[in-house]
Amino acid sequence: RKTCSMRKIKFTQQTISERLSQILTDFPRLNDIHPFYADLCNTLYDKDHYKLALGQINTARALVDSIARDMIRMVKYGDSAYRCKCLKRAALGRMCTVLKRQKASLAYLEEVRKHLSRLPALDPNTRTLLMCGLPNVGKSSFMNKITRGNVDVQPYAFTTKSLFVGHCDYRYLRWQVIDTPGILDHSLEERNTIEMQAIIALAHLTCSVLYFVDISEQCGYTIDQQCSLFRSIKPLFANKQLIIVVNKVDQQPWESLESDKKEMVKSLADDANCSIMTMSNLSEHGVSDVKAAACDKLLETRVETRVSGKKVEGVMNRLQVFQPAPRDDVQRKAHIPDSVKQAQAEGRVGSADHKPKRTMSGYAPTKETSGQNGDVDMDNAVRKTARDLMWENGGPGVWAPDYREQYDLKDPEWRFDAIPEIINGKNIADFVDPDIEKKLAELEVEEDQLLSELEAARMGEDAESDLDSEEEAAVEAIRSKKKLIKQRKQTDRSENKPVLPREIRGRRLNPLNTGARDSKTIKKTMDELGVDSSRMLERGRQMERGRERKRARSRTRDGNDDDGKDGGADDIDMDDADMSKKQAKKKRREKSQAASRDISVARSHSRPRDPSKSGLFTDDAVKMAKKLDKQGQKGWVGGAGEGDNRKAVHLVKWMNTGKKRNGTHYCR
Repeated sequence: RKTCSMRKIKFTQQTISERLSQILTDFPRLNDIHPFYADLCNTLYDKDHYKLALGQINTARALVDSIARDMIRMVKYGDSAYRCKCLKRAALGRMCTVLKRQKASLAYLEEVRKHLSRLPALDPNTRTLLMCGLPNVGKSSFMNKITRGNVDVQPYAFTTKSLFVGHCDYRYLRWQVIDTPGILDHSLEERNTIEMQAIIALAHLTCSVLYFVDISEQCGYTIDQQCSLFRSIKPLFANKQLIIVVNKVDQQPWESLESDKKEMVKSLADDANCSIMTMSNLSEHGVSDVKAAACDKLLETRVETRVSGKKVEGVMNRLQVFQPAPRDDVQRKAHIPDSVKQAQAEGRVGSADHKPKRTMSGYAPTKETSGQNGDVDMDNAVRKTARDLMWENGGPGVWAPDYREQYDLKDPEWRFDAIPEIINGKNIADFVDPDIEKKLAELEVEEDQLLSELEAARMGEDAESDLDSEEEAAVEAIRSKKKLIKQRKQTDRSENKPVLPREIRGRRLNPLNTGARDSKTIKKTMDELGVDSSRMLERGRQMERGRERKRARSRTRDGNDDDGKDGGADDIDMDDADMSKKQAKKKRREKSQAASRDISVARSHSRPRDPSKSGLFTDDAVKMAKKLDKQGQKGWVGGAGEGDNRKAVHLVKWMNTGKKRNGTHYCR
C-alpha cells in the first residue's frame, strides 16, 4: 500500500512538473531575444504582466515539487494502509489546489500564445524595406505592387492595424518589405498600440525607410501636417537610408504643385540629406524606380559597413590580385581571321554589319513576325522573351512555343511535316479509301430499294414466323403463365396480412380438413418414433365424447325449458322424491357444476397424466421438461419477452452515493 501511494504521488508530481517546465521553456525570454521582439512584446502584451505570469508558473512548479517531496516522506513512515491512503489524497489535493490558483496566469499565457502564433515571420537582420507615414497615404498599395502580399486596402484610416511582411527579389537577392500602420502626429505617450508597432520597427530595424507623402491631400491630412510628422519622428531615421516618396502624382502632378508646398517637401529632404522620388500606385509610375533606388542605397550601405569592419582585414590578407605589366610600348589591335570575315560576309556567322540580331527559332510566328524569316534586327525593336510572346498571342494555355524549329533531322525541310499515325505497323492513311463516301451512298440507296420491294411483296399478308405450331403453343403457354405470376405477385403485394402469432402458427385453418392431426397420421408418425400412441388416441376420443355429451345436454335443457317446472322434475331421481323444492334445486345445481367441471378437466392440459400421453417416455423426462420450462421462464420474467436482454442496475443509489465517512462500510 505504501509503494502504491508513493508511486501515485511521484507520477502526479512528474507530470505536472513536465508540463509547467515545457510552458516555461517554450515561451521566449524577453532578455534573450532581439530588442525589436522584446519591445514588441512589451507593447502588445505588457512586459511586467508577462514576466509575472511566467514567474507564478515557476513558483507553482516549485511548490508541487516541495509538496510531493514532503508527502512521500510522510507516506514512507505511515503506520497503516488507511493513513497512507489519506496522505496520498491530501498530496493530490494540495497539488490540484496549487494548479487551480494559476488559472488566471495560464489563461493569459494561452492568449499570448495564440497571438504570438499569428505574428508575421520577420527577420530583423536581413535586407529590409520599411514604409511609414500618415494613414491612407498609399503604403499598403505600394506593398501589393512590389510583393505578393495581399494587404487589405480601403479608403479610410487605420485599415492596417499591425505589421505586414512581404518579400520581393532584386539583383538575385531576397528582400523583406514591411508595411507599418499609420502614425499620427502627437507625443509618444499619446500613441496607441497600433502606432507603437511602427515606432518600434523604425527604432530597432536596420533598413531602408520610405516616407510617403500624399501631395493630393486625399488622405485627409495636409502637406503641412505630413511635414510636421516627419520632423517629429526624424530622430528614428538616424543611421538609415531614407527616401521621401511623393505619392499620388496622377491626381496632383509634382510639377504643378504650389511652390510653397513644394518648398516644404524639399526642405525636409535637405534637412535629412535624402532624395525625393515621385510615384503613383494607380498608374504604376515610378514604382519600380523607387524600389530599385531603396534597394541600391541599402545594399551600398551594407557593403560599406562590412568593408569598414574588422572582419574584412582577415579576408583581404588571403586575397592576392595580379595585374599584368606591359612588356613594350607597341599598340596591338584585335585580330580577326580572314575566314571569320568571309563567314560574316556570307551570313553564316554573326552579321556583316555587326548589329545585334534576335533569333525567332523556337518560337511560333506572331502577328509582328508573320512575314519575317531568320533573324530580326534589334536596333529599333525590344527583345521579346517567351513570356512576352505568350501574352501577345492569347496567354497561357492558348499559345505555346513551336519546338519543331529545334529538331535536328537529316533534311531540315522535314521539321514541319505532319507526323504520321501508325497502327499495326501501317499508317492510318493506308486504311482510308478516297471513294468511301460514294460507295456508302450507293449501299444506302440499294438497301432502301430492297426494303421497298419486300414491303410491296408482303402487301396484305401476315408476318411469317419461323416457329411451328407446337413451339407457338409453348410460347403462348409460357406468356400466359408469366402473366398469371405477375398478377399473383401484385395481388399478394396489395394485401395487408398480419404475421401469425407463434402459438397458432402451423394450425389448420379449415376445421373440416384434418390435415396432420388425423388419428391415422398421428399413429403412423408416433410409431416411427417408437412411442406408444394408443393411450394418446384414446384420450382424444374421450375428449370428443365429452364435447358431444355437453352439446346433447344443452340441447335437452333447451328443449325442456318450454315445459316449465314439470320438465325440471323429470330429471330428479326417484330416491329424491320426498325432498323439498329447495333441496332438489340445490342438488341439481351441484350436479350441473360437477358435470361442467369434469368436461373442463378433461379438456385441460394441466391435469396429471401418464408420461406417454404427453409425448414423453418416462417420469424423469416429464420432470426435466418442467425444470427446463421453469428455467426458460425465469430468464425473461419481468422483461418484454425472450429477446429482452436489458440488465437492471444492481447497485442501490442510497448505499453508493454521498461522502464516505470514517467507520465501518460493510454495506458499501
